[in-house]
Amino acid sequence: MTKKLRVALLFGGNSSEHDVSKRSAHNIYDAMDKDKYDVSLFMFTKDGILLDNAYSQRIFDGEPEDQVVADAYQHMDLDRPLAPIMALNELEAIDFFYPVIHGNLGEDGTVQGLFKLLKKPYVGSGISASALSFDKDLTKKMLNEAGIRNTPYVLLTPENQAEYSWGRLEEELGNLIFIKPARQGSSVGIHRVTNAEEYAAALKDAFKYDFKVLAEKGLDRPQEIEISILGNEHPVASKLGAVRVPKDDPFYDYENKFVDASGVVFELPVKLPQYLTDEITEMALKAYRVLGMKGLSRIDFLVDSNNIPYLSEPNTLPGFTNISLYPQMWEVSGISYSDLIDRLIELGLAEFDRNRQIKYDFRELGTEHVGQKKYND
Repeated sequence: MTKKLRVALLFGGNSSEHDVSKRSAHNIYDAMDKDKYDVSLFMFTKDGILLDNAYSQRIFDGEPEDQVVADAYQHMDLDRPLAPIMALNELEAIDFFYPVIHGNLGEDGTVQGLFKLLKKPYVGSGISASALSFDKDLTKKMLNEAGIRNTPYVLLTPENQAEYSWGRLEEELGNLIFIKPARQGSSVGIHRVTNAEEYAAALKDAFKYDFKVLAEKGLDRPQEIEISILGNEHPVASKLGAVRVPKDDPFYDYENKFVDASGVVFELPVKLPQYLTDEITEMALKAYRVLGMKGLSRIDFLVDSNNIPYLSEPNTLPGFTNISLYPQMWEVSGISYSDLIDRLIELGLAEFDRNRQIKYDFRELGTEHVGQKKYND
């Protein structure tokens, strides 16, 4: 009998997407072939503390999270420097990590650095690609360098915000602007603004979530188009999907993404002119390579009234909730949920093996070390 792969499913986190991550983790766990995988559960609390399998399983099974976390904390020395990751003692026997952590910790390169230190394979992009793709400012800089169309923006910080009155922004970007924290997801902290009063309120709120905030040129009622990417060195793209929000909603926000999607219509696959489909697919695959992403990404686009597409943002660990489009777009493209999980794990193992071939000879650096060291990302 073939030995099962011991997989650690990590979920939760200290971001606004904590509960979304829990829902994604449930779906992925249910879709995993238990004849192939021996799955353990590890949840990051809202404080960023990693719980072991026993406590995480209790939360997974429906016990009140606050009660379980309080119980766990009573048995942990939270004053120890390594308290946030003490559950790693239990992870030594793990063969493979499957992070399902949206936002901070999961998509910003943090947990990927942890996997690298542990010398273990995992699903998804490495440290640098995760960090670049999570930071909307850095993403846009990379896209602009590569000539990939995206909406113009101004970067606002506590240090320079006084220089950017509403009048100046309106002159540079027009009278419809979106204010976005640079390092948040799921539309948290995003505001559609059209005047000075809205701008002041939006900026105040956005700075609660990040010290880097984008003021981005808005498109009036654009089509929201999404595409799923799968692969490492030779990524492939799914068919395209569209998100149709109710007319009285200004944009696809957190509420209709994860709380009440009753008024949202998903068109899968979406019927677009072939030239537009081809252009979006080409832009997505190019961005995937430019940002160095691996394994998977959902890439979001905005298409204006002239059918001109703008890359909105990439997501390195997209949602797997019941209404998440990443797995749905692969379903309509011919890959089932369970097969998709298998492919993602295979890609993670392949990327790990590939990076093990990178060798560093420290003798060339003039140190006393001899031989060669191997690292993996």
